[in-house]
Amino acid sequence: MNPGPVLANAAWLASGLPAAIRFQNALAEPEAAQNKWLRDTLVRHGHSEFGREHEFSGIRGAADYARKVPLSRYEDFAPYVARIASGERDVLARGPVSHLAPTSGSSGPRKLIPFTPGLTAAFNAAVSPWMLDLVRQRPRLTGGPAYWSISPPLADADDLQPSRVPTDFADDADYLGGPRAWLVRQALAVPSSVRLVADTDTFWRLTLLALLRRRDLRLISVWHPSFVELLVGAAGPAWKDLIDGVRSGENPWSDALPLSSRTSWQSPPEPQRAAELARIGANDWPAWWPELQVLSCWGEQAAEPGWKALVRQLPRVLVQAKGLLATEGVVTIPFASDRPLAVTSHYFEFLDERGDVCGAHQLERGRRYEVIVTNGGGLWRYRLGDIVECVGHVAATPSLRFMGRDRVSDLRGEKLSEVFVAEVLRDLWTGDERPSVATLRPRHANGTAGYELLVSEDSRTRVTDLGPRLDAALSANPHYAHARRLGQLSPIAVVTVNGDASLQSLRTQRVRIGDAKPRVLLETTPTLTKAP
Repeated sequence: MNPGPVLANAAWLASGLPAAIRFQNALAEPEAAQNKWLRDTLVRHGHSEFGREHEFSGIRGAADYARKVPLSRYEDFAPYVARIASGERDVLARGPVSHLAPTSGSSGPRKLIPFTPGLTAAFNAAVSPWMLDLVRQRPRLTGGPAYWSISPPLADADDLQPSRVPTDFADDADYLGGPRAWLVRQALAVPSSVRLVADTDTFWRLTLLALLRRRDLRLISVWHPSFVELLVGAAGPAWKDLIDGVRSGENPWSDALPLSSRTSWQSPPEPQRAAELARIGANDWPAWWPELQVLSCWGEQAAEPGWKALVRQLPRVLVQAKGLLATEGVVTIPFASDRPLAVTSHYFEFLDERGDVCGAHQLERGRRYEVIVTNGGGLWRYRLGDIVECVGHVAATPSLRFMGRDRVSDLRGEKLSEVFVAEVLRDLWTGDERPSVATLRPRHANGTAGYELLVSEDSRTRVTDLGPRLDAALSANPHYAHARRLGQLSPIAVVTVNGDASLQSLRTQRVRIGDAKPRVLLETTPTLTKAP
C-alpha cells in the first residue's frame, strides 16, 4: 500500500471536518443557516461594483435582497465578466478571481464563471461533508489513490474570448483550491498533464496506463456514466501495449506529452501486476481494481440507465449517483442516502410553478421548482435553469431530485419541455429495460417538421413499437396533439445509434467529453419560465 495517498487522504478529510460539522448542524435549521450565509456574503462583497450598484449595505434580510437585486440570467452578468477577463478587480465580487471556469453547456457560447476564494470555499463546504459521509460508508476508501475526472481539450476551444484570467481547470481538484487541491493531487492516480493530449485515442490509453498501474485504486469519480464505458472500451485495441507498459514501467505514448511533464509518468517495472492483468484480460474490467470502493457519476434523469448498468457490473462497489452540481455552484450533495440542499455553500431561492419565489425552508414535498442561486463568487440571484422536485427532507432541509432543464422545443407551437419529455421516456420502458441512450431531437423530412427518437442498440423494445407509443405519450401535451392532428408535425421516427453516440456527439458541440451532461431533449427555441 502506497503511504502517500493514505496520508494525503487523511489530511484532506481532517481539514474538512469543521465544514462537515457546520453542514450537519445546519440541516436542522436551514432558514437560519441561509440567512447567516446571505448576511455575511452581502457584507463581504458590499464594496464591489455590483454591491454598490444594488446597495448591499442597506439590505437587512431576504426580503430586502429580493427587492433590490433582480433575478438574472448569464446574459445579465456577461458584460461584467468581460471586464473581469480584461483584468478589472472587484467587479461582481470582492477579491481576486483565480479562474474564469467555462461551463459545460452543449449549446451556444460557453459561459465563463468567476472563481473567487469565496466560491472555492463554497465547493469545499459541500465536498467535505459528502466525502466524510462516503468514508463513513466505506472506511477503506482512504487506503489508496483516486481517479477524478480529467478531460482532453476541445478541438474547437477557440470560442472563448482572450482573457488575462485563466479560463480552465487542470482537473476537478482545482474546484477545491489552495492546499486542499494540493492534497487531493497527492492521491490522484492519473497525472493532470493528460488533459494536454488532444488525440482522443492517446488520451484514453494514457489514462488507462496510469490507472492499470494502480491495483490499489479506491475511487473513480466521473460525470457521464458513459465515460467509464468509453474508457474501458479503449483497452482492447491497446491491451498488449498497456500490459507491456505496466511490465516495463515505460510509457509507449510519452511523445504525446509535453517534455516537462513526462517524468510524472515514470513508474518502476511491475511484472507481477502485468501478469495479473494479462490473466484477467481486457474485457473483465471490474477485476482490474480489486480494492475499488466507490464509483461516483451522474445518476438521475437521462443518466439513470447508465448508472444502473454500473450498479449491476460492480456489485461489491458503492456506485453512488452524484448530487446536482454545476460550475456555478453545488445544489445538492449525496448525504445519508439522500440529496439534501447544500445549505452552507450558497444562498438559494426557488421559483415555483406559479412564478412565486420562496426560500429553502419553504419547499413542499412533491412540488417542483426552478433553482435560483447566489454563489458569492459573482452570481447574484442567478437562475440556474435546473428544475428540481422536493422529494422529502433531511432533518429540516429539503432533499431534491433533478427533473431536467427549463429547455423547451417548439417547432410548431407544441412546447415540449425537457421535464415532460424525461417523464414520458421514463414511462416508455419498464424496469431495467430502458436503453442507455434515449434522446428526442427535432427533424425535418419531406418538408414537414417532427421529432426522432435516438435509441441505443441495447433497447429491449422493438423499434417498430417505439414510435407509435412515444407519439401517443407525447400527445398528453395538448399542443403536441393539436399539431399532430393538423399534420404540422410528422409521426415520430426512431433511429438506432451506438451506445456512446450521444456522448461522442457532444464533441461537436464544444463540450469536453468528461464534462458532458446527459440530455433527453435537444431543443430548438428555448422558452423561459416567466419570472415575477
